[in-house]
Amino acid sequence: MNDQHHTPEGPVGPVDASRVPRFAGIATFARLPRLEDVGRADVAVMGVPFDGGVSYRPGARFAPAAVREASRLLRPYHPGLDVSPFASLQVADAGDVACNPFDIPEALEAVQASAGTLLDAGSKIVTVGGDHTIALPLLREMHRKHGPVALLHFDAHLDTWDTYFGADYTHGTPFRRAFEEGLLDTEALSHVGIRGPLYSKQDLTDDARMGFGIVTSMDVMNQGVPAVVQALRERVGDRPLYISIDIDCLDPAHAPGTGTPEAGGMTSRELLAILRGLDGCNLISADVVEVAPAYDHADITAVAASHVAYELISLMARQGAPEPVPAGAVRQGAHG
Repeated sequence: MNDQHHTPEGPVGPVDASRVPRFAGIATFARLPRLEDVGRADVAVMGVPFDGGVSYRPGARFAPAAVREASRLLRPYHPGLDVSPFASLQVADAGDVACNPFDIPEALEAVQASAGTLLDAGSKIVTVGGDHTIALPLLREMHRKHGPVALLHFDAHLDTWDTYFGADYTHGTPFRRAFEEGLLDTEALSHVGIRGPLYSKQDLTDDARMGFGIVTSMDVMNQGVPAVVQALRERVGDRPLYISIDIDCLDPAHAPGTGTPEAGGMTSRELLAILRGLDGCNLISADVVEVAPAYDHADITAVAASHVAYELISLMARQGAPEPVPAGAVRQGAHG
């Protein structure tokens, strides 16, 4: 953590829920301050309302707004990791990237430019998508800052296909493009939660050639979370780690609001437990994508995504604050 990101009074935290009801006020992520109100942040939550790369059900362009609404119930202390992330770090909502909905390359350039601005200002980024196409420009910026990065990719699908309908940039191709561009550390790549039918066995051959290991959702069930966590930690080591989470890694019972649901997925509890088990890894940034609110029921998917983002921020706080910071050190945000 760089102390210059903080005022002498400490980080500015969420709006005080004891004074302003959770259902009132502007829906920033976890009711945190906007980036323009604090100047800069250790962790910036960036929305990307773009779904021009989907192959089935559209609607992920509305995810950042839905996840912000669902995040109103998040609280400032994480007992599982024993951290108060908003007291340990300055976390702020960086708003949404203005993506061209009709031009995929232009939209990806906008995402990359916005991510680059935040990284150069000293922020880690938790991105709320949007469809999975946006992982590619984010990985380009991670590579610019860190060189080839380790990748943990939580998803029902491999997303290492070559093209869809002749298009190179879709939500099913970002990690093949990232491999081809040399953005990834091929000794430290893994998919988690994979399941469902494939186009052919060649899909697995191509994926293995790129260096990916696969932990299926059945592996999570049969081996258990501790064994999966141990294997993932051994694979990524202390390398710069990027985590990309497609919410469809969860079973449709836990995440119905997504574009390409597959039966037999992980529970939200399993996903959160695996992430929590990565405490101490060198997490540089992350994304949570593919929430499609129009297919959601009672905000189930948006709530899951908001908690996943909170888990990622808490992991970053554990990295960035070696000395425990009491919750009382955080200043409450604006009351309204």
